[in-house]
Amino acid sequence: MTGQTTDGELTGVLIVDDDELVRIGLRAILDAQPDLRVLAEATDGAEVLPLVARHRPRVVLMDVRMPGIDGIQATRSLLAASADPPRVLVVTTFENDEYVYDALRAGASGFLLKRARPAEVVEAVRVVARGDSLLFPAAIRRLVGAYGGRG
Repeated sequence: MTGQTTDGELTGVLIVDDDELVRIGLRAILDAQPDLRVLAEATDGAEVLPLVARHRPRVVLMDVRMPGIDGIQATRSLLAASADPPRVLVVTTFENDEYVYDALRAGASGFLLKRARPAEVVEAVRVVARGDSLLFPAAIRRLVGAYGGRG
């Protein structure tokens, strides 16, 4: 897949969000990095598969709540459509456990809140591009608590 991260390679990113201001902000943050490049943007989940086929990003930043096909369904469809799909980092305003669980069940590699600082967004993209997973700290605590962890 184009955009796979190894030392010295650019990581291609697709931004999927119905809010233009969010897309502009994410693009500005990511394109300012020497190792990241936004390849395309989409405004809803229906646009994801064709854009991924055309641009072959390594990471997709996916909003949860969008008109038409939401981010969870788009993630599920995207990951089922390819033997080597991009990594999906769900980015949302809503700190909702069900969104976290649904995103993980759909195959997302990470979940990040839109209130994250720019440096956290950049690091999150790099983390999932490397093949690792990422959740915001409060979600990790709740997941551990839900499955019997102590601490």
